[in-house]
Amino acid sequence: MKEISVCEKNFTAVHVLAEDAVFEGQPVLRVVKKDKIDLYDENTYAKVDGLRFHNGVIEVKLFSRLLPDAPDFARGFIGIVYRADADDSEFEAFYVRPTNGRSCTDAVRKAHGCQYFSYPGYTFSYFREYGITKYEAEADTDLNEWITLKAVIEDEHAEFYLNQGKEPVLVVEDMKHGVGKKGSVGIFVDIGTEAFVSELKVDCRD
Repeated sequence: MKEISVCEKNFTAVHVLAEDAVFEGQPVLRVVKKDKIDLYDENTYAKVDGLRFHNGVIEVKLFSRLLPDAPDFARGFIGIVYRADADDSEFEAFYVRPTNGRSCTDAVRKAHGCQYFSYPGYTFSYFREYGITKYEAEADTDLNEWITLKAVIEDEHAEFYLNQGKEPVLVVEDMKHGVGKKGSVGIFVDIGTEAFVSELKVDCRD
């Protein structure tokens, strides 16, 4: 497992602001969405430089909070991208919506606690439009707390774990870019979210 130093010099900002910061007394990478603010599930992430990932394990420690000017529909969207190509036109992704987590009392929103999507085309709105529910699930998370996220990726199969859970919160059997896609790993944010990253580890198995 390779530990990647979470500092600005190791990342390329893709439609985000990515900068070194100190949070709760420790050095972190701060990531905030900068461009294309009216669209969801877009290529908005900080991407690790010089990494080519296919199969393996990604582990990251994240903190999500809402920006002061976050719109009402902001959910604290935070997560990862993987197999992101060089021009940021294709990737796979998984994120959580912390406001739909532990403190949420709305059963419908709670069912949308985490999300897999594949860019471009297979966004959450696409899945919702066609009534496809297998790429979302509940997630025991909340705003303003550290979240550990682990992704286990092999060919078309992905398992996503939160907070050292023994069982995955979401399993995807048919990732949309198929078995051969390779690319980098990154930290995903969306509308209204201020993200902090303190740890990132990647195990490239092939």
